[in-house]
Amino acid sequence: MLGPQLLLLGCLAWGALGRTANLRKGNDRNGRCLYTFTVPSPNESSCPGSGEANSAIQELQRDSSAQQSELEAAKIRLSVLETLVKQLGGDETPGLMPPAVREMQSELDKLRREKTSLESEQNRFLQEKATLEKEKRQLENENRNLARRLANSRREMEMLRLGQCPQVKETAADIPQGSKEVSKWGVQNSDYQELKSELTEVPASHIFQESSTNHSGCGELVWVSEPVTLRKAETIAGKYGVWMRDPEPMFPYTRETTWRVDTVGTDVRQVFQYDQISQFKQGYPSKVHVLPIPMESTGAVVYRGALYYQKHTSRTVIKYDLKTESVKAQKEIPNAGYHGQFPYSWGGYTDIDLAVDETGLWVIYSTEEAKGTIVLSKMNPDTLELKETWETNIRKQSVANSFIICGTLYTVSSYSMADATINLAYDTNARSSKALSIPFKNRYKYSSMVDYNPAEKKIFSWDNFNMVEYDIRLSQM
Repeated sequence: MLGPQLLLLGCLAWGALGRTANLRKGNDRNGRCLYTFTVPSPNESSCPGSGEANSAIQELQRDSSAQQSELEAAKIRLSVLETLVKQLGGDETPGLMPPAVREMQSELDKLRREKTSLESEQNRFLQEKATLEKEKRQLENENRNLARRLANSRREMEMLRLGQCPQVKETAADIPQGSKEVSKWGVQNSDYQELKSELTEVPASHIFQESSTNHSGCGELVWVSEPVTLRKAETIAGKYGVWMRDPEPMFPYTRETTWRVDTVGTDVRQVFQYDQISQFKQGYPSKVHVLPIPMESTGAVVYRGALYYQKHTSRTVIKYDLKTESVKAQKEIPNAGYHGQFPYSWGGYTDIDLAVDETGLWVIYSTEEAKGTIVLSKMNPDTLELKETWETNIRKQSVANSFIICGTLYTVSSYSMADATINLAYDTNARSSKALSIPFKNRYKYSSMVDYNPAEKKIFSWDNFNMVEYDIRLSQM
């Protein structure tokens, strides 16, 4: 009875994973039929270099790769077993479950413990690798400094051997930043030497240069760059999703910490955390959060150490604390459409879209009363209470996506056209909208998420399996 069901689940897993999984059948020591799924895992290349630090790093990389492979295999087995237990056991109490189901439940619990252990071990390997790399860089710097000092000492010894006095030379490292000091020693007369020093002030604007226009303040969006692709999702679950960084991170997270969620499926719970941007680009997560309440669509954001997202098939917004891994607040958005009632034009149940700008946390949605036009509300990030609401004249289903910069809502004309535009803007201060025509490239022709990061002054997007970013330019106030 169990054989055909397992085979059916194996076929489903085979199709869902894009034919990357392998199914094997065999007997265990007790003669019971055992089905095993395995999937390949990306192998991390060894870092170039030499010495004990490189050897230790390479060893950690091999161990981390093996742990990653075991973790991915455990996830597949865990998913299949959970589905099978639900189908076979239903809502029966443990005492009334058939023996085979109880055995499957026991194996499922064992796999959960194994998954937790593997994740912990992988985090330890990554931390040790980062520590060794830091020590390696420090040693390399010390070696360079020692080599430079040794060369200087040799020159001085040679000059002393020839009866010459070594000259003292200042280097750029000896001159304080923000000033220019010039020392002149008079060597014509050995009885008298005069030190002359000149100090020139440098304006602070020459030291702290902004990387793009108007990063320190707000203005209107006037230009969006070509997209830069950071990485591509590995499986069909990543056709569309959401990735983000916290513009106001809380310890232990930084502005480099990146989160990613693949949102294809009916039970979206996994949130992948990457402590460094390099890990995000290579596809090696530092941690995987499992949400206690499933997520819907691509409207999530990370803000002040918490993940804000829409609850599956609900108009409720949830605040999930990433450090404590617990739900801190839940709030229904009054009368908001959900689960396909007022989505963006691409669909994806994008009825409720959260956003962050220089002024705080926002929610973008629509209602029956608004007849499908976009409604904006400013949210209290602690309680999720709505502080102020604006009703626009922009039909939500007529635009592909939207984001907020400096209190102004901007909409994208198309999710599938390669040469789309930022076509409309709604100013919450003036309570009015206007047409725009700012070029916006959908390089892969299926943009399912477009968000703004006020700390980096960039637009993040998820375009047909690909995670991309755009530079922007704002006008002067």
